[in-house]
Amino acid sequence: MSTETQTQSDATSRSFLDRLRASPFLSELLSNRLAVTGIVLILAMVLVAVFARSFFDVAAISQTKIGTNPNMAQPSWLGESALATQSYGTWAYPFGTDIQSRDIFVRVLYGAWLALKFGTITVGFSTLLGVGLGIVAAYYGDVTDNVIMRTMDVLLAFPSLLLALALVAIFGTGLWKVVIALTLVYTPRFARVVRGAALKVLEDEYIDASQALGATDVRVLVRHVLPNCLAPITVQSTLNFGLAIIDLAALSFLGFGAEPGTPSWGIMLANGVDHGLLTGAWWWSFFPGLFIALTVLGFNLLGDGMRDALDPRMRETVD
Repeated sequence: MSTETQTQSDATSRSFLDRLRASPFLSELLSNRLAVTGIVLILAMVLVAVFARSFFDVAAISQTKIGTNPNMAQPSWLGESALATQSYGTWAYPFGTDIQSRDIFVRVLYGAWLALKFGTITVGFSTLLGVGLGIVAAYYGDVTDNVIMRTMDVLLAFPSLLLALALVAIFGTGLWKVVIALTLVYTPRFARVVRGAALKVLEDEYIDASQALGATDVRVLVRHVLPNCLAPITVQSTLNFGLAIIDLAALSFLGFGAEPGTPSWGIMLANGVDHGLLTGAWWWSFFPGLFIALTVLGFNLLGDGMRDALDPRMRETVD
């Protein structure tokens, strides 16, 4: 690479970083301590998920027996367990083991990968579908608007988890079937939010000017309407991420999501309630529940912080 090319690349990088630092949204977001806490929690879970996906084999940690692991061992840092069948090292099993001798620590870490993976897919699909329907309904109005939004109202009339259970009963069990069900459940929320934002954008004069200059409907929607709706879309996506993780765990807990043996947080909670609590093995359900709570808390804090940073009225209220 020549010196001139390197200089141009460095200048471009500096200009991008300067614009990023000068962004009012970023400065407002980073000045919000709760939002920063949410970012830290989310990044920690992402690192945990990537680490687990890279170094653990899901087939191995789903087996009934894992080598010579002790059976029903409490977290090793608590000392020797009366339920354990053999002695083990001080930090060998920091989250203990279950009745099938599986290391809960490894399973909980891999559960982070499954939760973030399927949560991302669910939120991504529902965002694309809901944004598309909401913008189309706002732009074309009349019959199109009534058909789309009345359908969304019907879906919103049902409690989300109840509707998800009904859809899973139709599609069948399994994490991918749950993703489809939750996508349909979350789509109406995005459609309503985006429709309201798009209606405000369509009232601006530059939309009429673009149409008068011969811009096609697709160009108006993609170049003008969609970019001005990104703020509510981003906030709604972040908040729905936490809901997706809870609903994925809830459906697995009820037996409609992950298959038995899968290191899913919902499955581990179900095993802990069914067997662990009756035998005093509180660690079965405590650690999966803790990771669910921390992950959802992180997304909720980030979503609230992004809403405050993107909405000038919220900043004025805070000031």
